[in-house]
Amino acid sequence: MGSDDKNKGFLLAFGSAVVLSLTAIFIRHLTQTYHLPALVLAYWRELFTAAGLFIFFIFWNPVRLHGVRSQIGYLAAYGLTLALFNALWTLSVSLNGAAVATVLAYSSAGFAVLLGWLTLGEPLTGKKITAAVMSLVGCALVVDAFNVDVWQINAVGMVAGISAGIFYALYGILGRAANEKGLNSWTTLMVIFAFASVFMLGFNLFSFGVIPGAAQTPVDMFWLGNDLKGWLILLALALGPTLLGFGLYNAALQYLESSITNLIVTIEPVFTATIAYFLFGERFSAMQFVGAVLIMSAVLVLRIKTKA
Repeated sequence: MGSDDKNKGFLLAFGSAVVLSLTAIFIRHLTQTYHLPALVLAYWRELFTAAGLFIFFIFWNPVRLHGVRSQIGYLAAYGLTLALFNALWTLSVSLNGAAVATVLAYSSAGFAVLLGWLTLGEPLTGKKITAAVMSLVGCALVVDAFNVDVWQINAVGMVAGISAGIFYALYGILGRAANEKGLNSWTTLMVIFAFASVFMLGFNLFSFGVIPGAAQTPVDMFWLGNDLKGWLILLALALGPTLLGFGLYNAALQYLESSITNLIVTIEPVFTATIAYFLFGERFSAMQFVGAVLIMSAVLVLRIKTKA
């Protein structure tokens, strides 16, 4: 792959990080202002994203709707992975806050490097390992993971956040494999979000009060009721940062290894933390700031590696 393709992949991944940084802000607002259950929010987010892409394809590019039947089982599994990631991620934002939840999700950096090597044969280079370690240590510092009290106070939130990181890594692996199967990244995005919405509906309707953040009754699926402003914010979340952010991420996977793409997007917490500071007053301590610097430095190490 030429340097131009790598540069394009870097730009797409960086753009994805910038756009995705807004998702935690929207989610935080919806869960705090409307007390919208995390998994109910995740369901509508996925449904609106899939529906938006479907409507776009129907009117402007119907050919994109063809050619997915042969891979429907694979795409269903991919959609389940997305549903689990979104469920854990949304729950993490509601429990941990926008900034910490975003950083926790990027514990995926180390998982992505390891899984990319094991499943796709992606090279396990020294600089890639260095970037992954720097990113993981940065994540640990940002969430104060070395403080035992943090786990005692919010163990569910921490487990949800780290689990989201694992499924985010799997999401990248499956996206890279989808490209190798010749599937269009935007068509893939529509199908997996559609499957994810079906799985998320099941998580909500059959949680039996066990799954945190799920609907307690079917009526809770329409939590926002006739609050038009709330629905518009939810629609904006789906058709704005979700659709564009995941779309750019999947597009970047056409040019870069899944592990490299995931590592580049770990810069997202920097943008999320900045926005969260101004909107919600969420502040980073000195150690958390050091962690954020480590994450940014990891991306720079990776960039040097890719240019070489």
